[in-house]
Amino acid sequence: MRALLLAAFAVLSFHVFAQGKTETRELVGQVGSRSALMVLQAGQRADGSWQVTGEYILLPTMVRRYLEGERSPEIGVTTLKEGSSAILFGRPPTGELRGTWRGARFTGSRFGSAGQERERFEFSEDFPSMTAYSGEVRCEAAEGRYRSSLAYAVEAGKLKSLEWRSRVAPSEHACTITAAEQRPLKQGLRAVAGRRCSITFRDLGEFVRVAAENCSEQCGSDAYLEPLLVDRRGNCLLLRPETR
Repeated sequence: MRALLLAAFAVLSFHVFAQGKTETRELVGQVGSRSALMVLQAGQRADGSWQVTGEYILLPTMVRRYLEGERSPEIGVTTLKEGSSAILFGRPPTGELRGTWRGARFTGSRFGSAGQERERFEFSEDFPSMTAYSGEVRCEAAEGRYRSSLAYAVEAGKLKSLEWRSRVAPSEHACTITAAEQRPLKQGLRAVAGRRCSITFRDLGEFVRVAAENCSEQCGSDAYLEPLLVDRRGNCLLLRPETR
């Protein structure tokens, strides 16, 4: 099911974004009193407005909500329909985010499906610095066909060691990252492995998020590295637990 949703999302993104500038934004913030992580893909139209798709995850409960809508040019007025499925077209929305997205900040109100205001939200692309972060973690996470193990040591913002492995059944194709070189990053920690593989650590308050990008060279053809959340006790959670 997840593969179908991803395919549909990819087709939608291609048609929406193929003709103009595109960008991906990650934001951290609050929806009401709950902390949340938001990831948005925006494609600019000829008139300067933006078509926006993405999702946000309520971190205390790991509830995911998918988004689709528009951002106006210049003043950044943004309206995003919200749903429980990555395919919102033809489905009744579960809510709507209405606000202003300017620069690195997206603020406004969340409304229910009947138009009633539910709660305020505030997101920012300014993640906390991790220059003072120290931690030693060794954990595992699994869901369906996917399982992953992560071990790292960080001392005062300096990455001392990193080992990240995953495996997908029934093919048993695997990903393996056993060494990485740290690179500068003001709002987190970043390391590179091989020619293109990048591993990023972000402070989300209750969790540290660890995500990989462009790491296909470290993986078998059916394998991947799903983003992980590490809680304060050193336990790992899959950020997107659906089975592929």
